[in-house]
Amino acid sequence: MRVESIDLQPFRNGDDRDRQRVAEQFDRAARTAGFLSISGHGVDTALTTEMLDVTAAFFDLEPHEKMADYVEDRSANRGYAPEGSEALAYSLGERDLPTDLFEAFNVGLELTEADLADPYYAARRDTLFAPNRWPSVPPTFRETWLTYLVAVDRVAGEVMSAAAVALGMPADHFERYLDRGPTVMRANNYQRRAGAPEPQPNQMRMGAHTDYGSITVLLADSLPGLQICDDAGRWHDVVPPPGSFIVNVGDLLAEWSNDRWRSTLHRVVPPRAGSAGPVRRRSVAWFQQPNWDAVIECLPTCADESNPPRYAPVTSGDHLMEKLMGPRLLQPSKLSPRA
Repeated sequence: MRVESIDLQPFRNGDDRDRQRVAEQFDRAARTAGFLSISGHGVDTALTTEMLDVTAAFFDLEPHEKMADYVEDRSANRGYAPEGSEALAYSLGERDLPTDLFEAFNVGLELTEADLADPYYAARRDTLFAPNRWPSVPPTFRETWLTYLVAVDRVAGEVMSAAAVALGMPADHFERYLDRGPTVMRANNYQRRAGAPEPQPNQMRMGAHTDYGSITVLLADSLPGLQICDDAGRWHDVVPPPGSFIVNVGDLLAEWSNDRWRSTLHRVVPPRAGSAGPVRRRSVAWFQQPNWDAVIECLPTCADESNPPRYAPVTSGDHLMEKLMGPRLLQPSKLSPRA
């Protein structure tokens, strides 16, 4: 299962033919693997390096220091999540699996009180639009994260423009669905510390799951761990090329495209048996989620009499909350498995 590499620069700065060519590359990658790597994105490597480093510095704090940023209300999707507090496979309806071997930190939109005067945000200010919880150490954490969030939001917008062109829609088609979404950025720390026990049978660093929204933009160390599953149930390693992002199709973009594009099952596996000493892998996932009240239904270019819509319309928020809470409450999701 091949993960295609796409240079985004011609879409960003080229003419209509360049943009069409990049859109066709995106279409091919989304149809086959559902994952692709993106170069030519215009994000300074100094920023991506600082993002990984400042995040690692937070995860290197003592457990009690990190737990100061734990948010009790798991539906808020903010702050620190300690290792063993989630099991992503529950989002697929699985049960009775060991918890995952990662710790995480989450932030969402940085909203002002003026923003929260809008009833759209105010109605969910304690959950999906809750205030961010910013650590005081390291001191550059908040500034770096917010700078990176703006940069990756721009990249995601350009990818979704290419997606719209690939589906025969105007380049700005998705913008009205994505301008107020409960998008979340999550840093994951996969670290086997000295003296840690071996994983339990079937225990993953992150259990098999699909992503819930439109697309995910992933920054990660160029190390093994991430794997994607093909139609025959075989797992394939995905190692991010240096300087590139990994982008993958989420559930709702697959539904928009009537499964023309695949929301691919993926997981993060522990280091292979016999790996000596502590082993660490860092990643930062930016999950683009359509607006809470956006109705996701098959696009007119993706269905006809011989290929009718496969999914009933669903609101982005309802889909997200059902998927989000299962892994955190260790309860199987009630949503039907994807076709």
